[in-house]
Amino acid sequence: MATADRSNPNLLERFLGLFTEVKPGEGLIAVLMFANIFLILMSYYILKTVREGLIVGGGGMLGLDGDELKIYASAAMSFLLLGIVPAYGALASRVDRIKLINYCVIAVIACLGIFFVLGRAGAPLGLAFFLWLGIVNVFLIAQFWSYANDIYSKAQGERLFAIIAIGGNLGAIVGPLIVAALKDYTYSLMVGAGVVLALCLLLYNGVNRMQANLPRDESDEDKKDDKPLGKDGGFQLVLREKYLLLIAILLLLSNLVNTTGEFILSNAAKTHAAEVVPGLSPQLAQLPPDNAERAAAEAEIKDKRKAEVSGFYGSFYGTVNLVTFLIQAFLVSRIFKYLGLRVALFFLPIIALGAYSLIGLIGGITLLRIAKTAENSTDYSLQNTVRQALFLPTSREAKYKAKAAIDTFFVRIGDALAAGMVFVGLHYLAFEARTFAFTNVAIIVAWLAVCWGIARQHKRIAGDDDKGAAQKA
Repeated sequence: MATADRSNPNLLERFLGLFTEVKPGEGLIAVLMFANIFLILMSYYILKTVREGLIVGGGGMLGLDGDELKIYASAAMSFLLLGIVPAYGALASRVDRIKLINYCVIAVIACLGIFFVLGRAGAPLGLAFFLWLGIVNVFLIAQFWSYANDIYSKAQGERLFAIIAIGGNLGAIVGPLIVAALKDYTYSLMVGAGVVLALCLLLYNGVNRMQANLPRDESDEDKKDDKPLGKDGGFQLVLREKYLLLIAILLLLSNLVNTTGEFILSNAAKTHAAEVVPGLSPQLAQLPPDNAERAAAEAEIKDKRKAEVSGFYGSFYGTVNLVTFLIQAFLVSRIFKYLGLRVALFFLPIIALGAYSLIGLIGGITLLRIAKTAENSTDYSLQNTVRQALFLPTSREAKYKAKAAIDTFFVRIGDALAAGMVFVGLHYLAFEARTFAFTNVAIIVAWLAVCWGIARQHKRIAGDDDKGAAQKA
């Protein structure tokens, strides 16, 4: 097979150079990987919007309203993953990486076909689809980054992950726009998402054939082979290796902080809407509850407050998406290049520490919005890239099996702990928003300690200790 030209960058690579350092021969595969994660995230956000309509708009199930059902369903995912993660690891031990990816993506497309048929037949899909998508989403994204970690060397990944991740940011923006334009075609959107995932499958197989020619730095290890993995499971690897266990704890703590922060924000938005849209006038409040005039006024107030909250979140998410894109496109690769991955690891917890300290001390919807914008945009850009790059110096077993366990089970455990903390704080400890903010501050202190431990372990397994000793000698 012909060797890629390493002498001069082509036009595509010169353009990508605006965002990060791209060496000759790396541009095409980087763009295909960019397109792949774009399509994965676009399909997820299409299906996520469909899911909300099925579980919330569908009137709920099991005697529970949709909103309440979502809380318990999120916790149920953690228990389902206890069986799914080992099964995924067993499959990874039997087949090579491209077969593993093919089997998993084809299974997802087949499930979408089944949901389409059942939905058109009138079957209640809300709970089943919610559980399925919540698990499939994290697996598809984890598998993509497992593959990226496998085909790129440590040096390449730290340069190229920054621009590849931009594709995910854009996919998260485009997906909801598609749903907004086709909102009356719920089940057809499932078919559309399946077609998008079929395109992802073509990209995976195309890249897999091309990646043998991927140029590598002289100091990098040889190209990794594509053989079935060892017999150890994902949970075994996480519990056995300190570095992987620390990454798992990192995701658990960061997700706990962020999810709790989302509750603080939603509570503040609801309170702000109540302040902007006043309640019943004294005259109407004196009327009996079944009075038609009072009922109409209450319905109007409810609709206006709902619109106020929707407008707040529309503006908030728009700002977060814009800032996320700017950080990902123009800062992440430069932070990696000039400060390094280990320093980048501390950016989000330090920002979150400052944000929640100010929320606890000062409060206010404006400060909260600014703080959460800074936290979320850093989380979705820099921190997400850091999370993926942490696996670059690990074994192939860790890249596929341990990463799948960490990015699925431990993330969902973080969600469950946040829900439990909010429930106990509200109903038993009478926490206010500022109390939750200070609780987050305490968790972030532990998060920083975990980052310090990861940085030390990363330096060891990446061989930087040996390089430093050699330079001193």
